[in-house]
Amino acid sequence: MKQEQMKVKKQAYLILLSVLFLKGIAFGACMGSDRELPIRAALELNIGESQEVKLTNGEIVRIKLLEITDKRDTYRNAIRGSEIKISVDDEMVTLNSGNYNLPVTVGKVQIDCPVIKNYYSNTNQDRWGLSKDARFRLWPKGSPYMKPGTFVYPIKQEWLASLSQAGNEPTYADWGESRESSIYYHSGFDIGGAEGMDEIVSATDGLVISSNNLTLDGYTDFPGDVRPDVVYIKDSRGWVFRYSHLDSVLPEIQPGVNVKAGQKIGYIGKQGQSGGWVHLHFEIKHKETSSGEWGTEDPYIYAWEAYNRQYRPSLMAVARPHQIAWVGEPVALNGSKSRSFEGDITSFEWQFSDGTAAMGPVQKKIYDRPGEYSEILKVTDSKGNVDYDFMVVQVFGPENSEHSIPAIHAAFHPTLDIEPGEPVTFLARTFNGGAGNEIWDFGDGSPTVETQSEPVNRKASSKGEFAKTIHSFSKAGHYIVRVKRENEYGYTATGLLHVVVDK
Repeated sequence: MKQEQMKVKKQAYLILLSVLFLKGIAFGACMGSDRELPIRAALELNIGESQEVKLTNGEIVRIKLLEITDKRDTYRNAIRGSEIKISVDDEMVTLNSGNYNLPVTVGKVQIDCPVIKNYYSNTNQDRWGLSKDARFRLWPKGSPYMKPGTFVYPIKQEWLASLSQAGNEPTYADWGESRESSIYYHSGFDIGGAEGMDEIVSATDGLVISSNNLTLDGYTDFPGDVRPDVVYIKDSRGWVFRYSHLDSVLPEIQPGVNVKAGQKIGYIGKQGQSGGWVHLHFEIKHKETSSGEWGTEDPYIYAWEAYNRQYRPSLMAVARPHQIAWVGEPVALNGSKSRSFEGDITSFEWQFSDGTAAMGPVQKKIYDRPGEYSEILKVTDSKGNVDYDFMVVQVFGPENSEHSIPAIHAAFHPTLDIEPGEPVTFLARTFNGGAGNEIWDFGDGSPTVETQSEPVNRKASSKGEFAKTIHSFSKAGHYIVRVKRENEYGYTATGLLHVVVDK
C-alpha cells in the first residue's frame, strides 16, 4: 500500500514538474516575444578573420575583413575617413566608417562598418565597446534598416537644416577644433536647431527610465550621466535612447511613463555639456557588444531612413562631414553621399566662397587665408529636383592659436512648410569672436541685416542667448542665407542656411 502511495505521489510530482516546466517555457516564450529583435545582424572581426553570419531572413553569408586604412589630417592627426576592404561571399567591397555613410549593397546583404579599432589610437574615451578591429552591421538585401512603424525622426525639422555632427566625426560645431591630441570622435548624431523652438519627439515607443534628473527605480546603470536636460527611453529591443541638451522637458515625461513614437518630449536647447551650440544629441546605446559594455548603435542611418519615410523628399543633398586643413593644403569636398528618390542625380555643382564654381561630386580646394568657410553644394536630378547642402571647412595658419579662428552656428525656425510672407526667425552665435557683428544676407535681394551675439564664456557656454532677427520671403523658391562675422584678429566665419519657401 505504501509503495502504491509513494508511486502515485511520485507520478503527481513528475506531472507537477512537467506542468511547471511547460509553464516556464510558455513564460519564457512570452517574455521573448515582448522583445523586438533588430533587423540587422552584427559581428566584429580582426583583420584576416572570416565568419559566417546568419541574416535575420535566415540566409547565411561569409564576411572576411581584409584590410583597414584610415585617412588622417595633418592638423591634429584625427581620422577623417577610412577604407575598410572586405569580402562578402568572395565578392570584394570597400566601406567607410560612420561619417554620414549609408550601408552598401553587395550580394545578398546591405552592410556598413560603424567603427574601426583605429579610432582608439587617439580618442579621449571608449564609446563603442569594440573588442576587435572592426564592427559590421548586416541587413538582408532590400530590407529596411529599422522595422517600419517602430522609428521616427526625433526632431520636427527639415533634414540637415543646421550644423550637425555624425558618428565618428571629430567634434567642431561650437569652438571649432583644437590641437588637442586626445580627440572626441562624436558618438551618436547631433542635430543643430533653434533654441526652445524645434520640438523633440521620441523616436520609438518605450519606457522613460530617466528624465528631469530623476531615474526609475531599479535602473542604476546608464550609458552616460543623468541630468535635468537628458531623457533616457528604453525601447522593446532593450536599446536605450538618449536625448540630451534639451531646453525643457515636458512635465509629463516622467520616469516610469510609456511614450509612443512621435510623442513630444521637449524642446531643443544647449543645456548641460553642449559646448554652447543649440542641438539635440541623439544616441542609441546597448550592451550587445562582444565586450558586454555599453556600445553605440550609430543612429544616422536610422534617422536618414525615418526622415525619408515621413517627409518623402525627392532629393537629399549631403556634403558632410566637415573638413580641417592648413593654409595652402588641398581640401577634399565630397557630395557623393547625396541621394535622389525619383530619378538619377545629373549634376553636382559646387559654389565656392571665393566666387568660383566646379562641377562633379568630388572636388579639391586650397585656401590661402585662415577662417571658417562654408561651401555650397547644389544637386540636381533627372526629374529637375534641386537640393542644397554645405560643407564647413576650418582653415588654420601656423601663426594661429587654436582659438583665434572664429566659428559660427546659425539656425532658423520654422524650417518646414514655410509660405511666402511667413515670418522666419534666424539665429546666430559666434564663438572665438569678441568683436564685430553678424551680417546677414537673405539671398532674396533685400538689404543686409546686422546682429551681435554676445561673447561666449567658455566655462559657462550654456548661458546667454543667440542673436536673433526675423525675415520673410515674398516668393516661393530656394534661398541660400549667408551670415558672416569677423573677429578681432581679422578672421571670418561664415554660416549658410538653405530655406525652402513653398508655393
